[in-house]
Amino acid sequence: MPLSIHTNYSSLVTQTNLSKTNNALSTNQQRLGTGLRINSAADDAAGLQIATRLNAQSRGMEVAIRNTGDAISLLQTAEGAFNEMTDIMQRMKDLATQAANDTNSTEDRTALQAEYDELSKELNNIVDNTKYAGSSLFAAGGKFTAAVNFQIGASASETLALDASDQLTDVTDAIATIEAETLDDAANSASAIGELETALNAVGAMRAALGSNINRLNHTTNNLANMKDNTDMSKGRITDADF
Repeated sequence: MPLSIHTNYSSLVTQTNLSKTNNALSTNQQRLGTGLRINSAADDAAGLQIATRLNAQSRGMEVAIRNTGDAISLLQTAEGAFNEMTDIMQRMKDLATQAANDTNSTEDRTALQAEYDELSKELNNIVDNTKYAGSSLFAAGGKFTAAVNFQIGASASETLALDASDQLTDVTDAIATIEAETLDDAANSASAIGELETALNAVGAMRAALGSNINRLNHTTNNLANMKDNTDMSKGRITDADF
């Protein structure tokens, strides 16, 4: 086969193929180095767009999982405070029940009243000073004095709204009522028993609202983790390098 000195066709073909091979080798080395099949839009424009949406969704769900965990911690802090209120009110009811018995002397009822009053002060202390991350929960302007909104998903519509302000008002009103009760005679002590039963019911309703939302958020966390795992797998099938 004659060779053209001016235009060496065989050399040109060889150089072209060598350039293609080098480009392919460079692409494969980049994919091997990064572990990604798509490193720029030129690799797969449509795939990159899909993967970007999946990545945004996955990252949003990862943050939502953290948000949900924080929400659970907040609600558990509140529920723990009301659990302590329940124990205090139960003791106050015991004191009122004991004071309602006319076997007690004036001095006995004075002693019972002293403990009753101190427990009332602690109820107010819990309302005034229960905080989460420095923010009051039950005091004036606290988180639960109005609706609380939790972002529990990757999209703006995925929220959980908890409005327990009415239940909290019932609790604080009940505390104010039982605080005013006296155990100086059987009739007043009987009145205190009734008011304490009302207060316990109010606290129970608040705890029920908190507990049901804690349970819901636990399921939300599980579902978010499941969706995130499958979203990451979908993204990986598009973007991951396969050798």
